[in-house]
Amino acid sequence: MVTVREFLVGGERRTSDNVIDVIFPYTGDVVGSVYRASQSDLEDAIVAATAGFEQTRRLPAHERSAILYRLREQLERRAGELIEALILEGGKTQRVAEGETARAQETVRVAAEEAKRIGGEIVPMDWTPAGEGRFAFVKRFPLGPVLGIAPFNYPLNLACHKLAPAIAAGNSFILKPASATPLSALLLADMVLEAGYPSEALSVVPCRGAEAETLVADPRIKFFTFTGSSAVGWRLKSIAGRKRVSLELGGNAAAIIHEDGNIDYAVRRIAVGGFTNAGQNCISVQRVLVHRPIYEQTLTKLVERIARLKLGDPRAAETDVGPMIDAGAAREAFARVEAAISQGAKALVGGTCEGTLFAPTLLVDTTPDMEVNREEIFAPVITVTPYDTFEDALALANDTDYGLQSGVFTQDINRILQAFQEIEVGGLQINDVSTFRVDQMPYGGVKGSGIGREGPRYAVEEMTEMKLLVVNLAGGSPH
Repeated sequence: MVTVREFLVGGERRTSDNVIDVIFPYTGDVVGSVYRASQSDLEDAIVAATAGFEQTRRLPAHERSAILYRLREQLERRAGELIEALILEGGKTQRVAEGETARAQETVRVAAEEAKRIGGEIVPMDWTPAGEGRFAFVKRFPLGPVLGIAPFNYPLNLACHKLAPAIAAGNSFILKPASATPLSALLLADMVLEAGYPSEALSVVPCRGAEAETLVADPRIKFFTFTGSSAVGWRLKSIAGRKRVSLELGGNAAAIIHEDGNIDYAVRRIAVGGFTNAGQNCISVQRVLVHRPIYEQTLTKLVERIARLKLGDPRAAETDVGPMIDAGAAREAFARVEAAISQGAKALVGGTCEGTLFAPTLLVDTTPDMEVNREEIFAPVITVTPYDTFEDALALANDTDYGLQSGVFTQDINRILQAFQEIEVGGLQINDVSTFRVDQMPYGGVKGSGIGREGPRYAVEEMTEMKLLVVNLAGGSPH
């Protein structure tokens, strides 16, 4: 019998009249259920976060850091539970679930360090005569209640990328998990409370996206951080009012392989970067651009490598690519592949979809105006296109509304610097794919891919306010 999990409002466990079933994407079986928060629960969460902030803002740095270190210990100790939840709720393969759990530990560890590094600076005042006799310094203060909306594709680590910097900065926190993947979020909440975070400062509220809009619009929320689709992210920003907003949105990343690049290594990395987590990754490799002199040999190697990927049950150790999150998402992505094929593209690998199982697919003979190149597919699909000059490759990489990350394979320092100067992305990987990310680095996009940066140090800056203090020495003297 499936147990129904309570949600959390200000540290209080609650039930409701409505339940969200959690579905294992591979079989369609119900593997868990959670109570769904109501509008009154959401209001109570804001009230609790406002009150909880009065506690968190006064926590000294050593205590905020200690809470996060204890949370990291919890994540390590209960890793098995988290891995099981990630496999069942999201259809992740064993390797991907293990990797996400390990990365969540690292994200929290980095945030624990950054909690002790929230510094300021001395501002020189005597640059002008008016500043003589004064000294000034800057200190950062926590903003207030933070709302984080996490996605289904990496529900644990991306929740930690929002929660851990909020704790490090001294803010209270409300988490709205994706409806498909709330189990890992509620396990995380248990661990946060066990780690000693003030209970009133934490709420985890599974609810529909439309219901969460009341949280986004509420002025008592001081910072809103969202990971998800571009369409939803930009719409939520439009209703967020004057609060600060960080958006980590979609992408259709390019990988450029020039003739002086390491072809074998590039092929191995693309076979990982384009198909990990069934391609449901905003920095997944989607567009592979290959210098024409090496196009045929690179294409042959890619076809051979991708054809070996095993599609199937994510619980099996040998599975490379598991199911997509649901059949509707798979159908939507597959319709774009079918449209490309009807317009002249060819599938050299894959090109089939049954239920949630979308076969790893490689398309050739696509054009820049096809949706498989212009839009985010968010599925195990790559397109491979030849180019003549490096400038052509840069232009193709930029021919998109997105700008999250890209990868370039070349040994030429001049091309590397040219790419860094010209490719319109938030992060450029040289001799690796766009999918590379370690959790301490600044991470975010430009154009339609979002605003702001994640990575604990950079998120802490977003979640704090700079305040200036100026002291007039002469004005304090009675003589």
